Amino acid sequence: MSETTKNKKSITGVRYLTVTAMLSAVAYILMFLDFPIPMIIPDFIKMDISELPALIGSFAFGPVCGIFICLVKNLLHLFITSTGGVGELSNFLLGVAFVVPAGLIYKYKKNKKGALIGALIGAVAMGVISIPINYFLTYPIYYNFMKEEVILAAYQKIIPAMKNILQCLIVFNMPFTIVKGLFSVLITLVVYKHISPILKGSKNGK
Repeated sequence: MSETTKNKKSITGVRYLTVTAMLSAVAYILMFLDFPIPMIIPDFIKMDISELPALIGSFAFGPVCGIFICLVKNLLHLFITSTGGVGELSNFLLGVAFVVPAGLIYKYKKNKKGALIGALIGAVAMGVISIPINYFLTYPIYYNFMKEEVILAAYQKIIPAMKNILQCLIVFNMPFTIVKGLFSVLITLVVYKHISPILKGSKNGK
């Protein structure tokens, strides 16, 4: 391996780490910009776009980069969490479900269509996986702080016909999570072409 090749790989590695760290920091900041959507979903479930930097990183450098961004933002959030870490674990798992399919599909089909298909599949995957993650992991732990009946009542205030938590997760959480992912998809499709060359340090972003 020539010295020039070694230097190029070294520069690429440094850029990868720098951009990943930067996107992780942005993702962490975006976690604080969450907000409730009253009358649509209970107030304890909030909208945010903190998966956006992970999706961008997954497109730019592959799904491993996206996973790392999801991990770092949640590790940082552990220092100020009020959920005992369960919220961060759930957020990490959902983020991975989102960025991995998106990054893998875009890796083998690097055009706008590939990005759109990958991101849409990722958003749907995140929504579907949110059901077992919430039902078997997140909510059972939350029941130690808020009774199941109280949580169910919060959903019933919006749709009185809700009979159990699983039904609530299917009717409320799954579509909400998909829509949440779609916001990140929309923003990424708008900005990625413009910021990709900056992230990768190349004129064409490839």
